[in-house]
Amino acid sequence: MAEIVVLGAGLSGTTMAYEMLEHIRPEDRVTLIGQSDRYHFVPSNPWVAVGWRKRSEIEVDLAAVTRRKKIRLLPIAARRVHPEANTVELENGERVPYDYLVIATGPDLAFDEIPGFGPQGFTQSICETAHAERAHEAFEAFCQKPAPMIVGAVQGASCFGPAYEFAMIAETELRKRRIRDRVPITFVTSEPYVGHLGLDGVGNTKDLLEGEFRDRHIKFITNARVKEVREGVMIVEEVAEDGTVRRTHELPFGYSVMMPAFRGVAAIRGIEKLVNPRGFVLVDEYQRNPTYTNVFGVGVAIAIPPVGQTPVPVGVPKTGFMIESMVTAVAHNIGALLRGAKPAAKATWNAICLADFGDGGVAFVAQPQIPPRNVNWSSSGTWVHLAKIAFEKYFLRKIRSGKTEPFYERFVLNQLNIPKLKESP
Repeated sequence: MAEIVVLGAGLSGTTMAYEMLEHIRPEDRVTLIGQSDRYHFVPSNPWVAVGWRKRSEIEVDLAAVTRRKKIRLLPIAARRVHPEANTVELENGERVPYDYLVIATGPDLAFDEIPGFGPQGFTQSICETAHAERAHEAFEAFCQKPAPMIVGAVQGASCFGPAYEFAMIAETELRKRRIRDRVPITFVTSEPYVGHLGLDGVGNTKDLLEGEFRDRHIKFITNARVKEVREGVMIVEEVAEDGTVRRTHELPFGYSVMMPAFRGVAAIRGIEKLVNPRGFVLVDEYQRNPTYTNVFGVGVAIAIPPVGQTPVPVGVPKTGFMIESMVTAVAHNIGALLRGAKPAAKATWNAICLADFGDGGVAFVAQPQIPPRNVNWSSSGTWVHLAKIAFEKYFLRKIRSGKTEPFYERFVLNQLNIPKLKESP
């Protein structure tokens, strides 16, 4: 009997546990470790923050699904991974042994790296659903006393899509409330240009997103480094190509949502040869750690080098379709190892993204995600907003049912019918 432990019960961990079931032997067991027994559809968090969704609408009872699927669920946070001993230590002191471990924890949110930053400081977050609920409470209070708004992503951030989404969605909601004229919006980002997205752009995202900002009267500052946040004021350094500070902005605000930099979670951070200095899991082409060969990594938890050097540090996003391909590769590779074979499956690392803007949106396909690419396509329109709503319903239905079909590929191929994707190999 082999114990396969999946650490993390978010998008990558939950789908990993589901898919692993198809590759184990009858005597093997899959254990899923998460901080709670609830799954939340994180892509809907921008909607939660403006009141378009409630937490209950994007929540799944994992206990019920895993019980039905015969997956052992341990809804207790991990304190430390001990790869030399092949165990995961939980916060309650219990040690969970494993034969194979898949690290799918997602990130630790590095709010503490900037004074006054984050939900414990003076800005809001949409990285977690609990954060988005708090952001909604603050948004309602803000709408009673309109003032300038700042949205964006700080230095070292690697997840830019939600920042663009929230800026546009909030702008749409402010127009609906007839107070947009009283809320100047500034988009502050570490990206070298609008639409970079940590990927050096995809298709025409630069022109598409800049055009959206101009149409919506949203000002923007790129190559931005947030130095400090005080109550009502954000100190932002605009950096030149040579790394010097071109200009320092003192931006007033009454409400702000900024994406933080990510790092590996405390349970794995600092483990030599398992993670890099930032705490992300080191993996080879098979998603396998080169030193601890019974440990695999998927999703945001893994280390990926940046696309290129930029004046302000910018990370690479791990998008849903990319994560899905990692999960499939790991499931096949552990299945092979269980049967005495060598791992051979590799993730495709392609990107399919739907960025909702409240009354429109931008979609893009990158194959592979890291350039140069075979497919480099983007498009915009009201259809993207409608597709994002449809995808939310589709994905939640699959998570609740415990299905293992490829969510992103199946949805885009069969329902969105994006021609460029079908043309690719």
